[in-house]
Amino acid sequence: MKKVAIVGYAQHKILPNAGALNEVELLMPVVHKVFADLGISQDDIGFTCSGSCDYLQGAAFAFVEGLSAIQTHPPIKESHVEMDAAWALYESILKVKMGDAETALVYGFGKSSPGNLDSIISLQMDPYYISPLWPDRVSLAALQARVLLEQKIITAEEMMAAVVESRKHAASNPNALITDLLSEDLYNSNNYKSSPLRALDCPPISDGASAMIIASEDKAFEYTDHPIWIEGIDHRIESSNLGSRDLATSPTIESSAKLLQLENINFDVAELHTQFSHELPFLQKLLNLGDVPINLSGGPLVGNVMMCAGLDAIGKTYESLVKNQLKHGLAHATSGPCLQHNMLVHLERQS
Repeated sequence: MKKVAIVGYAQHKILPNAGALNEVELLMPVVHKVFADLGISQDDIGFTCSGSCDYLQGAAFAFVEGLSAIQTHPPIKESHVEMDAAWALYESILKVKMGDAETALVYGFGKSSPGNLDSIISLQMDPYYISPLWPDRVSLAALQARVLLEQKIITAEEMMAAVVESRKHAASNPNALITDLLSEDLYNSNNYKSSPLRALDCPPISDGASAMIIASEDKAFEYTDHPIWIEGIDHRIESSNLGSRDLATSPTIESSAKLLQLENINFDVAELHTQFSHELPFLQKLLNLGDVPINLSGGPLVGNVMMCAGLDAIGKTYESLVKNQLKHGLAHATSGPCLQHNMLVHLERQS
């Protein structure tokens, strides 16, 4: 099958509240920017795929409105996933690999500010056993954080370091929502939201959109002399029944890492979709990243657009490889409670 490369990526500045801007108005600037950067239009795109959540907009098939941001006449080949746009990327990669398209536009968008995100996320869980309990996303994350702390897999100091470092890295990310530096004293004085998670251990409510363009090996060099190749990608899901999972480990991540042979790669950078502070040291150890620079964009702790943050992890890894002329990058995306669904992506810049 054909090799696939990322040739373009754009991200809207993350907003705490987009106000009167609707999803189409958030999406149009990033789609137009990525087109302008490559000197192309929708006519040059063979497949279009989006990722979003109808629950955020409160209407069935609300994702269709997002198509107003792009040209859809004459009719285009289009699809949608009710997940983070990282999974829209996965579908698009399959289309290109199988020869159904030479290029693909991938985009995601989300406005979390208008509603109650805790209630919305609860609706996406098991409809028989979990959703009726209305567990909020922070409390579920706190369950995993507590398990990891009690089993001494991570430490409270590592959680604090994840938050402090994310703020430092955000200073160099023009699209980050939170860029204020954070001291250890300020962190320690912060109130708990759901023990052991403080409010600062949790991601901010965020609005935004992102877009990416991928191309086959036959087309990629028309756009750039140094495509960023998607050398490996894999995603797996664990049980929706939290009681049947061991929250102190992640078989899905371990299986994907083994399949992609990540142990044989010396990564120069990694972007992990870690929405809560405990997840960063947890994944760092699971993936044996050691001294690899992680979340140089600041990650979701400084801006977490629902349905985009996973694609952004891939996009920020792509940007790091392009701007810093690095060779190997690792990106991670997740969905569901307590890292239930995970995707790993190995990106490579060939000289």
